[in-house]
Amino acid sequence: MDIKNEVLYRVYILLFGIIVPTALLLCYRTVYISYWEGEMWRDKGKADYIKYRPVEAERGNIMAEDGSLLATSIPFFDIYFDPNSKGMREEDFLENLDTLAQCIATTVDQRYTVGGYREHLLREKAAGNSFLLIKKKVSYSEKQRIEQFPLFNLGQMRGGFIAQKRSVRKRPFGLLAQRTIGYVREGAKPVGLEGYFDEILGGQAGKQLSIQVDEKQDIWKPIDDLTQVEPKSGDDILTTIDINLQDITEEALLRGLNYHDAEWGTAVLMEVETGAVRAIANLGRTSEGWWETFNHAVGSSIEPGSTFKLASIMALLEDGYVNLQDSIDIEKGTKEFYEETMVDASPYSFDIDTTTVKHAFEISSNVGISKLVDHYYGTKTKLNKNEGAARFIQRLKDFNLHLPTGIQIGGEANPYIKEAYSEDDQWSGISLPWMSTGYELRLTPLQLLQFYNAVANNGQMMKPYLVSEIQRFGETIEQFKPTVIKRRNASKKTIAQAQELLEAVVENGTAYKLKTDEYRFAGKTGTAQINYRKSSRRRRVGGYQASFVGYFPAEKPKYSCIVVVYKPRQNGIYGADALI
Repeated sequence: MDIKNEVLYRVYILLFGIIVPTALLLCYRTVYISYWEGEMWRDKGKADYIKYRPVEAERGNIMAEDGSLLATSIPFFDIYFDPNSKGMREEDFLENLDTLAQCIATTVDQRYTVGGYREHLLREKAAGNSFLLIKKKVSYSEKQRIEQFPLFNLGQMRGGFIAQKRSVRKRPFGLLAQRTIGYVREGAKPVGLEGYFDEILGGQAGKQLSIQVDEKQDIWKPIDDLTQVEPKSGDDILTTIDINLQDITEEALLRGLNYHDAEWGTAVLMEVETGAVRAIANLGRTSEGWWETFNHAVGSSIEPGSTFKLASIMALLEDGYVNLQDSIDIEKGTKEFYEETMVDASPYSFDIDTTTVKHAFEISSNVGISKLVDHYYGTKTKLNKNEGAARFIQRLKDFNLHLPTGIQIGGEANPYIKEAYSEDDQWSGISLPWMSTGYELRLTPLQLLQFYNAVANNGQMMKPYLVSEIQRFGETIEQFKPTVIKRRNASKKTIAQAQELLEAVVENGTAYKLKTDEYRFAGKTGTAQINYRKSSRRRRVGGYQASFVGYFPAEKPKYSCIVVVYKPRQNGIYGADALI
């Protein structure tokens, strides 16, 4: 019993004499450090905060077809001085102080006299400043000159010279192809080629051990050590853009938009045999004038209107339902479909009852084309009701009109083609005739151009592309060759007849005003109503969209092109008028 009590006494002594007081002391010190000394230690921790910081890599160039720079990075430097660098000797500082002050005050920062700058450097050194700003945004050549100043020429450790590299993206050709080139900005969605090829152009960031010298402004001073990892420069991309053709395209589009007082417009020029995009222009009206604020050629999915009639007539030709010399009653340009009235936009139709299929296409008769499609694919066909419409939709899919082009740029809108008798697509009795004339479906201008380009290319459909090579220091490391989507998207006979129709539109039809003696071209004009609404009394139209899509020269096509003018307000609103 005595032994047990003695053990307990010793435990109590240990517990209350040592453990409990120690615990209380630790608690006290924890609270004291956290609350009374907390701010001091936090400030000290921040002052000594060191970590690896990313070093920006030099961004790759974007070049035109001939190697001209469309976008490049220009380096500049922020120059700082550390008068308290640990490697700097006091005698070096004092020996070079007067000359250094004279060099800075007379050639870099003239806010001070030479004597004033000398005193400024002495004050900053006495205050313990280790990151004194000398000048921001100096060029590479100016940075080379400044780092040869006395004391600075001893480097960062001994001379306190610090140059932080930055870069700014420049476009030597200004606003040329602005939206296609695009940008990558913090807090914004990447746009254009800059965004699509960001990983390739951006290179690989390096890392540099740095110390935080100003928390509020988030300023970090680099520390020279052997662990620094140099950044890897980005690769260059060689585009298919032809500078001269791009300039001509943009100037022509700008003149047209001004003349017709339009809201926006787009134009694309593509090489027929390869699918290489040689020019792509997008201009929209803003409070500050005309700018490329959006890539309508790629991103605007719109009802194409009459330019879609080529797909409708080719479907009829492929299925053997019509010949170009067959007769069609266009009913003087007016036709009722399920209590909806379709009217031809062309004045040529108003005095015609019966004409040929070819002439109905030449004058862009809505009634003529829609009657043919409705008769052969609609409810009056001998086929099962659903099968006829489904066959028409399948023909459109055979032409790849239901798929995006997959061009090497972000933001391409998906095409929209209704499924036959689909409740989800709100299929109705007028869907088939209205689709045949380019309504109740949506395509981007580039997607429609791809289809026309295949006709110009004798049925071989090419994938549009904007980048031909990726280069590193002038050497090709990856090449993008022309890609065939379909060897033939229609029979030779259908393609030949389609080419005949497109040539006839220019020679004798709605595009005759565009005809020139310089060369022969083929194509189709289009006029689409936009922002239309139906009411019990009438159909309200919010404006028009004029377009032309075709190729040239007609006998041996070199280029295909599309032009869209959205909401022309003067000097003509129809496709044939708004593109003159």
